[in-house]
Amino acid sequence: MQANLLSRKSPSSAPATPPPLPKKRSRGAVFKIVVALVAVFFVIAGIKVMQIRKLMAMGASIVPPATTVTSAKVEQANWQPMLTAVGSITPVQGATISAELPGTVAEIVFQSGTPVKKGDVLLKLDASAEQAQLRSAQSDAELAKADFERARDLAARKVISQQELDAASAKYTQKKAAVDNIQSIVDKKEIRAPFDGIAGIREVNPGQMVPAGQRLVSLQALDEVFADFTLPQKQLSDVRPGLPVKVTTDAVEGREFEGKLTAVNSAVDPATRSVGLQATLENSDHALRPGMFARISVLLPNEKPTLFLPSTAVSYAPYGNSVYVIEKKADEKTGKESLVLRQQFIRTGEKRGDFVAVTEGLKVGDEVVSTGVFKLRNGMDVAVDNTLAPKSEEAPKPSDA
Repeated sequence: MQANLLSRKSPSSAPATPPPLPKKRSRGAVFKIVVALVAVFFVIAGIKVMQIRKLMAMGASIVPPATTVTSAKVEQANWQPMLTAVGSITPVQGATISAELPGTVAEIVFQSGTPVKKGDVLLKLDASAEQAQLRSAQSDAELAKADFERARDLAARKVISQQELDAASAKYTQKKAAVDNIQSIVDKKEIRAPFDGIAGIREVNPGQMVPAGQRLVSLQALDEVFADFTLPQKQLSDVRPGLPVKVTTDAVEGREFEGKLTAVNSAVDPATRSVGLQATLENSDHALRPGMFARISVLLPNEKPTLFLPSTAVSYAPYGNSVYVIEKKADEKTGKESLVLRQQFIRTGEKRGDFVAVTEGLKVGDEVVSTGVFKLRNGMDVAVDNTLAPKSEEAPKPSDA
């Protein structure tokens, strides 16, 4: 039986032999791999650095092309100083004719927009009731007059007392006053022109009931007109009545009206710190009308040398006005000269046409950029080309074309 048991044992029941373990890599081999990777990294980094440096060197060697600009030179001339302002045209004589008494429009005598003379009847209100009252008052006055004359004769013959004569005289005076009162009402029902002028457009129609104070028509005397304007208080010492004045307006293009400064206000406006002035202009052809916008120039005596340049050359900014001066500059390495820009801050004065006066910051002969200054910067290389440069004029006449 033991033999049988031994014979039944499976060959797999014998103890198994374990597999051989892999050999461990040596530390030296790992270190070599790490060193190789680091070396590859530094090689790649070095190549990239060389490429970047080469690109930077190429960029530094590239010189951008010079910007093309137009130029103008600072000039000097004798300018007659002037003070400029804007104002309005007002009539020397002007009024809005209104109804002093209420009533119904009975007749309109004038034509809108036509000349009228002083005293001409413009409009009539219905005065039939007042005229009836006037006739009654005149009858009472005539009766009172007869009583007074009779009493005066009787008093001269000592028939009546002085007291009765005084009563008759007072009654007659009272009746005459009543006639005068009603007559004044009748006269006010006829609206007359207070002065020579041009009647405006009527604002009422026949048969219309108008209250007291109702606007009827405007009346303007246009042979002479005023130009009203203001100037800052610091210029008050420069102006005086009698100075010549020139006026232009968009309503009459291409024409300049001449006049004289006739009035300077006695007080300065505390809100604006400006003083009001008034010039008188001849207007025989009635080209100027009240209410027109006007540009006024007050010409001051004594011409003086003035530096000026095109106003388009000035860059206006809150921190100060500036121009770009064109200067020659030699390259430090090659010695080649080029034109560069230098920003120069200046002080400006009055404007005259396309020009503006320069009071500080430039000298005669300085060359400045005349157009497109908003796109420039300090130190920029430029090339001057005045082929298409616009022409500046002291009295420009722009066209609508």
